[in-house]
Amino acid sequence: MTKLNIKNNEVAFYAVGGLGEIGKNMYCVQFQDEIIIIDCGVLFPEDDLLGVDYVIQNYDYLIENKDKIKGLFITHGHEDHIGGLPFFLQKVKVPIYAGPFAMSLIKGKLDEKHLLRDAELHEINEFDTVHFKKLWVSFFRTTHSIPDTLGVAVHTPQGTIVQTGDFKFDLTPVGNLPAPNFQQMAKLGEEGVLLLTSDSTNAERPEFTKSERWVDIHIRRIFERIKGRIIFASFASNVYRLREASDAAIKQGRKIAVFGRSMENAITAGQALGYLKIPEDSLIDPNEINSYPPEQVMIMCTGSQGEPMAALSRIANGTHRQISIQPGDTVVFSSNPIPGNTTSVNALINKLEEGGAEVIHGYVNNIHTSGHGGQIDEELMLRLMKPKFFAPVHGEYRMQKIHTKLAELTGVPRENSFILANGDVLALTKDTCRLADHIDSMGDVYIDGRDVDDAVGSPEIRERRLLSEEGVVTAIAVVDLKDFQIVAGPDIVSRGFVYMHESQELIKAANHEVFWAILNTFKNHKKVDRRAINRTIVSRLQRLLYERTGRRPVIIPMVTILNADAQSTTEDKPAASTKPARPRRNRNNRAKRQPAAAE
Repeated sequence: MTKLNIKNNEVAFYAVGGLGEIGKNMYCVQFQDEIIIIDCGVLFPEDDLLGVDYVIQNYDYLIENKDKIKGLFITHGHEDHIGGLPFFLQKVKVPIYAGPFAMSLIKGKLDEKHLLRDAELHEINEFDTVHFKKLWVSFFRTTHSIPDTLGVAVHTPQGTIVQTGDFKFDLTPVGNLPAPNFQQMAKLGEEGVLLLTSDSTNAERPEFTKSERWVDIHIRRIFERIKGRIIFASFASNVYRLREASDAAIKQGRKIAVFGRSMENAITAGQALGYLKIPEDSLIDPNEINSYPPEQVMIMCTGSQGEPMAALSRIANGTHRQISIQPGDTVVFSSNPIPGNTTSVNALINKLEEGGAEVIHGYVNNIHTSGHGGQIDEELMLRLMKPKFFAPVHGEYRMQKIHTKLAELTGVPRENSFILANGDVLALTKDTCRLADHIDSMGDVYIDGRDVDDAVGSPEIRERRLLSEEGVVTAIAVVDLKDFQIVAGPDIVSRGFVYMHESQELIKAANHEVFWAILNTFKNHKKVDRRAINRTIVSRLQRLLYERTGRRPVIIPMVTILNADAQSTTEDKPAASTKPARPRRNRNNRAKRQPAAAE
């Protein structure tokens, strides 16, 4: 079992994910035999992670120490904070603590994976405390782009470690919802914060992030001038934005149709908890859209990030079975592309414009504001908490670096700030903080499917990238190991490497190379088997193709072995036939088959 290299009286803080990246948030506080986990999110893959659905944390250390885990505390319900729960709970059963809206989303997520019945769930609010033998946890209310956001304070024998979660200081939130609880934060600061770990997402922006109320005003103004059908795309979890859009549409007498399962789930949860107030007669079935004039309809859908299978992409591509773009439609993107999605979002906007829709998007139209605080928000949090030590989290390295400079401006000595990477272990006492250890196992796990057992590793990702960039060449042959003859083939099939009908000379040379590779295997190996033949084919074919094209495709030998039980050693094997079998016609390669050995 992996043990941390810290003293018995030290408290450890480390991140399983969320450092040097935006997503995959998962932070731990450990004192002796008790571990508190904060959040369990996913990271959405960049374009180079071909075929990957999610990136999650490597849970090995926590699995090894599962008996020490006392609880998993959720700051809010975004996917980069709760999306990993189904994968984690397949490996470790732990109690989960979350606010009302996050808990509603978690229940739906676990029910979909058939994990809900066995899950231990505890709904909490900002005034609750949760006590364990050596550690206890309290909370404070923040504001973000989703309801019920909480900061988490872990109280240890050495002092209090605070994780802010995602936050901004929205003083005028929509729907008469409460503003951040400054008193709770200030009280923690007065009592003493040993370590503050704080959201760094917008550390590069020298501003105070605008209130959601500001967006509400502009959405109402935009809706007032739209005469045709409105298609409103946003993050499903941004219930505030859904409320602003639905209120503005209802005021205009529009009916609302909802597309996308995550959007449907968010609206159901928002209605149940009172964050959304859409009258029942204002919601219509998607099949009823054409029963109303365009000026009386608003469609709320997922897909604001250009996701290919989301409702908006299918609408734009004409593959949605219930709706297509019509001239006069106005599509409102009430979000900004997250890192890595800009290209797909721009392509989607172009497709919608080509279909005849007007598209409204971006900060220039004042229809989006971030849920993360800018530099002024971050400085205010530092002033309220007055931490002795500081570690910026939830951000890329440059964001973390800027955040430490802001901490220095607010009174945290430079030597008391630590820019950490996932797996780095901070060891703290009342008066000291040091980088004590690194947990090597805390890397990325790529999920290609629905379960944690569907993970793929870096070698598979590299192979997929190679396939996408260089293509694949398959060498097919049938070999008789009794008489050491090539019974059929070799045949060469190229996919994504060269176009076979235009590369007959190269294909012929490749056939020739595979033919001699097999004969040389018969001649030079004491024991002839499929592995020896495949290895020789790959080696010789790789060399030939690189010399001719400068490219290295994936080479897949497909050798069928006849009379494998009759294979003999070099001492008693007959001389290998130097004449290939009678060639069969290959519809993909109509050039003359491989030349005789005499050539």
